[in-house]
Amino acid sequence: MKITYTARKVTLKDNFKDRVEKKLAKFDKLFSTDASANVVVTLEKNRQTVEITIRDNSMIYRAESTMSEMNDALDKVIDILMRQIRKNKTRLEKKIKSGSIEDFFSQSDIDEAEEDYKIVRKKQVLVKPITVDEAILEMNMVNHNFFMFINAETDSVNIVYKRADGNYGLLEAETE
Repeated sequence: MKITYTARKVTLKDNFKDRVEKKLAKFDKLFSTDASANVVVTLEKNRQTVEITIRDNSMIYRAESTMSEMNDALDKVIDILMRQIRKNKTRLEKKIKSGSIEDFFSQSDIDEAEEDYKIVRKKQVLVKPITVDEAILEMNMVNHNFFMFINAETDSVNIVYKRADGNYGLLEAETE
């Protein structure tokens, strides 16, 4: 797995990088050799945020944690990634190397995590061509965290969403 580091307002020491590589080595047998991991470490006041994004073919796993110590945040992020993979085990078997996921988890972990997704509500929405600013306004008016619309400028389906930091994000559909 190729690992890329990004440090924001902090200098990463070699022992931290070694620790990241050791922790991510656990995932090597689950992903192809083309897999890449992007590790972003941010220091803000006395809080350290570690974010890891793993990309392999069309799969993307992302986890983030903020704690007072960088190593604690790293441990938490690795745990979150492990839970994501365990939770989606049956769906992932079709995409990742066959048999490797059983080697990675114990049978009790697999039995505990196997659950079907349950859709409890289905809703039809009318999408119309509007600008991004209009979409954010409508999203705020209905007090939702996201809003799907047809972008009047690009004529494609987009989604605006409210981020945890209070800003907004825009998702634009793209095919490979």
